[in-house]
Amino acid sequence: MKAVLHEGVSGMEGLKYDEMEKPEPKAGEVRVRLKIAGLNHRDLFVPHRHSVEDPALVPGSDGAGIVDAAGEGVENVKSGDEVIINPSLGWQKNSDAPPEGFEIVGMPFDGTFAQYITLPAENAVPKPEYLSWEEAGVLALSAMTAYRALFTRAKVKEGMTVLIPGATGGAGTFLIQFAKSAGARVYVTSRSEDKRRQALEVGAHKAIDSETDWNEELSGEKVDVVIESVGAATFNKSVGQLRRGGTLTAFGASAGDTVDFDLRKFFYGQYNLLGSTMASAEELEEMLEFIERHEIRPVMDKSYPLSDFKEAFDRLENAGMMGKIVFNIE
Repeated sequence: MKAVLHEGVSGMEGLKYDEMEKPEPKAGEVRVRLKIAGLNHRDLFVPHRHSVEDPALVPGSDGAGIVDAAGEGVENVKSGDEVIINPSLGWQKNSDAPPEGFEIVGMPFDGTFAQYITLPAENAVPKPEYLSWEEAGVLALSAMTAYRALFTRAKVKEGMTVLIPGATGGAGTFLIQFAKSAGARVYVTSRSEDKRRQALEVGAHKAIDSETDWNEELSGEKVDVVIESVGAATFNKSVGQLRRGGTLTAFGASAGDTVDFDLRKFFYGQYNLLGSTMASAEELEEMLEFIERHEIRPVMDKSYPLSDFKEAFDRLENAGMMGKIVFNIE
């Protein structure tokens, strides 16, 4: 089969489009013939974290396709089923944190940037009928992450105000739609005037320039919740927009992992700081019910054949996208 592989050289230079042996499902596993895969920020980090001494790795966490083989003992999935990939391995029931042994599809195990993937049968989830193949194939990782951060962790509900810095990627555009559908008022930031306009079209109530004084732009209004995924570049400005007793939930750090902040100001403000990572299979099921009930669809950016993966990675790395980047595999 054809696949995007990482091996031999650290970083993006170690990625190549090549042939590899088609995998065979083991007991309890299925093989999915992938039609679509979705690109995520996580995929930018994998080539730097995958050891050059390890065997070749197929990155990619999102995908959708058709089951074409099942291993011994598989009963809940059969050949011909249309499925999406649940990228959360070993996390079934909702819990305070992932259990020991939790992993994400695409590292350390082969991912979705290939014509076929094998994975536990429980991670092949029925494709939502109302979504196109492209929409279904880019859905899970970003939407699961957004759902848990917003609802399980931050407890967002009707009447609350939510600030989402840098809300232009996959998770950000889901956060806008999810929060608005729950009855919250949604503010976003972006450096790009065009992306601010698009965020308003997606459903944000107000979109402000990331480089401005946020407090001034919001006329001194403080928010109940900030969903933070940018990291060092925005963290302190995010804390500055919280009301006393407000909550900041962080699930990413695309602009820097290490943050210095005023601890005294933080505890005097009675703020809540929460971390969030991915979501369980139980939360995935809840999220799928939520998006179907509210008729939410992924915001789509550009589509590429898998062989043009370098252009797609460059677009994501340079923050050129608004929404999800798609790989058409067949």
